[in-house]
Formats: sequence, structure tokens, C-alpha cells
Amino acid sequence: MLATALLGADQPHLTAGELVAMASLFGISDGAARTCLWRMVSNGELTSDDGTYSLAGGLLERRQRVDQASRIDDDAASPWDGTWELAVVSLDRRSAADRLALRKAATALHLAELREGVWIRPDNLDRDRLPTLRAVLDRQCVHFHNAATDVPAETVRSLFNLDDWATDARRLSRAVRDEVDAEAVDASDFAHWFALSVAVVRHLQLDPLLPAEFIPDEWPGQDLRSVYRRFDEMFKHRLGTAFR
Repeated sequence: MLATALLGADQPHLTAGELVAMASLFGISDGAARTCLWRMVSNGELTSDDGTYSLAGGLLERRQRVDQASRIDDDAASPWDGTWELAVVSLDRRSAADRLALRKAATALHLAELREGVWIRPDNLDRDRLPTLRAVLDRQCVHFHNAATDVPAETVRSLFNLDDWATDARRLSRAVRDEVDAEAVDASDFAHWFALSVAVVRHLQLDPLLPAEFIPDEWPGQDLRSVYRRFDEMFKHRLGTAFR
């Protein structure tokens, strides 16, 4: 919960008082919250400076993914020239941990698994994105950028689960709109908004960010981002007012 609060803050740092107050919305005692903060600093997940806690390590890079997911516009990706990005596993033997790490990294980089050991996507995103996760692919894969790859639109639709993603995005958009003009009554309202915010950002991180050639009509990605930004501003304003 504390990590999520920091991931969603306007800046990747909050005071101890703000974090403890946030924890109280979920019935977490001051002592438990402060103990958790100490442990997160010890584990290298946070840094502490004069009562202010900031994200560090893997959580800081995760913050970058959250920012990208919730703030990017549909037209922010580079124009697509027909080139495909392929990452093909080149190691003969891999541990289960290596396989899981690769799957997580490839998914975060918006690649889809064409078949076992072959990950693919249109090459319309920054090739230097998320360097730590890119390094996971570099250790296990060889990379190709091929303009001759011919992947049918229906195959892309299936690989990236576009229909399921769109259905869930529309459902979340309706849920967020229902809350934008709502008035908070008690801590349970803030807790609900917090959980809804987490659900939206997690879903946005799964948006494959495909070029226009593969996006179905009435794609709900930008609509979800737009309504989420309104909701996020409302949530933070009311949360700040409640703390004051």
C-alpha cells in the first residue's frame, strides 16, 4: 500500500506523516506503517531524508512505467514504418526464475509471445525504453528488427488480447466516471478510490500501444487515460484536503 501511494504521487516522494495518514485509511496503525517504511529502506526500496521517503531501486523504474501508462497519448508512439521487433531466446538452458523474469520483462516492454521463446511487436516504441528490463531480454535473447515480417492483423489482435483489453478498459472507464463527481463520505470512499486507481493503472500498463494499423475502431485506450487523469486530480485534491 505504501509503495502504491508513492507510485501514484505527483512526485516519487512523500513525508512520513503523509504515508502514515494514507495507511490509516486502510486500518493500518502508525506503528505498523513506520515499521514497514523502515524495512523498505533497509531493503533498498526507499530512501529516507529528513522524514521524507522516496522510491528507489526497482520501484523507481516501476514508477516510470506507471507514468508512461497513465500519461502517454495514443499518438505519442513513433510512426510505424512496417518494421517488427523480435526477441528470440538464445540460451540452451534457463532456470524457472530466468523464464519468469523474461516473461515479466517482455510483457512490461509490450511484447507478445508468438510462440515459445519468440517475442514480437511492431517496432513503434523507443528501443531504449526501460533499460533495466531491456537488459533482462539482452541476457537471454538475440534481437532482430525485420521489415519483412508479415503478421496478419487478426493474429496481432489475438496475440495482444485486444478484445479482452478493450472490454475491461470500457468497464473501468464507466467505473471511474461514476466516481469523478462523487462526494467522499468516510475513509471507505478513499479506500475504494485508491483501489480503483490501482486497477486502472495496472490495466493501462497492459495497453500494447500498437500502431494505428492494428488498433480496432473505437479503441478505448485514450478515453481511459483521459478520464483517469480527471479522476486522479479529483482524488489527490480531496485526499489532500482530508489530510489537512
